[in-house]
Amino acid sequence: MTTRRSLLLGLGGALALAEAVCPARAAPPAVLDWRGPHQAGIATPPTPFAIFAAFDLLAQDRADLREALRLLSDEIATQTVPGPIPQGDDPLMPPPDNGLLGEGRAGQRLSVTVSLGASVFDDRFGLAARRPRELTAMERFPNDAIDPDLAHGDLMLQISADTREAVLHALRAIVRRTGRVLVPRWQIEGFLPARPAAPAEATPRNMLGFKDGTSNIDRDDAAAMDRLVWVPPGSEPAWTAGGSYQVVRLIRNLVERWDRTQLAAQEAIMGRHRLSGAPLGKTEEHDTPDMALLPDKAHIRLANPRQPESAANLILRRGYNYARGLDRAGRMDMGLIFVSYQASLDAGFRAVQARLNGEPLEEYVKPFGGGYFFALPGLGSQDHLGQTLLD
Repeated sequence: MTTRRSLLLGLGGALALAEAVCPARAAPPAVLDWRGPHQAGIATPPTPFAIFAAFDLLAQDRADLREALRLLSDEIATQTVPGPIPQGDDPLMPPPDNGLLGEGRAGQRLSVTVSLGASVFDDRFGLAARRPRELTAMERFPNDAIDPDLAHGDLMLQISADTREAVLHALRAIVRRTGRVLVPRWQIEGFLPARPAAPAEATPRNMLGFKDGTSNIDRDDAAAMDRLVWVPPGSEPAWTAGGSYQVVRLIRNLVERWDRTQLAAQEAIMGRHRLSGAPLGKTEEHDTPDMALLPDKAHIRLANPRQPESAANLILRRGYNYARGLDRAGRMDMGLIFVSYQASLDAGFRAVQARLNGEPLEEYVKPFGGGYFFALPGLGSQDHLGQTLLD
């Protein structure tokens, strides 16, 4: 029987097989390693496509929960290793794969990041004492209009890759594999530019036309990541070390209203020049904002005042745009899947959101879904994700 460990140990041979199956891809496949202290999909650079899928657990006890996480871990190992895809040899049976990728999986920087919601730490599994200390159901903020059908969940999967087909293929494979223990609750697809059109466009733009992520935490700064993103040993239940609090917020942009707003007003609301991304009064995107030149309620000023006391509030953003066609009133339904990772919900997202409550941008955005989750530590020496939580 093929196991997750045999798949991982056979990575070198799988790469060669992938090149034989997909000869058009001469370069070595891009494979993200999720076996270290942290899961892939957090510190790794965002890919052009992603799906955020929340699930409820059908598991009745801790053994069932372990089985759910074991199945997930096995399927992640399968999906992230390039190689030929079994096609099946019995036409009277369902094929073993959904067929979206044809004959083989090539390296497309596929990552599947697994996070747990606060509801997992209820009475079902006897894990109340092991709940991350700041993990709760997402509270309602003043501008929210949360749809309960698009919020919360026992388990969140962030699946991202270089192509939409790879993301959809992985989601369908996971749903097929885990259907006995996981039931889909809600999902949403996100996208980013496939590649910058020019060096000046390296930072992606949101649906409001402004660059989003200019002052993000540097993923390559290990000290900053350890301080601000990864939960350190000793501050939480022991199993959480190396994990991270995940915030997912579905935020609709009222684009028709925004598109009829004067450019000067848009820039004053954001605190940046739209085209260059530079702070108001500056010329380059990464120039340090001069607070004296910004309106008091400018978004970038409230989100990051750049004061000594606000340095602990920095968060790692990994958001995506979304577009879902028209609503029943004929208005465009598009906006932002806001995603952030932080070592502390209180010092991170909650502190930032408290400053943003009542900002002028609220006239043009409406949060409608999402939730708080805890991204599990990486596989490390465990047999499956979440093993240290359950042992």
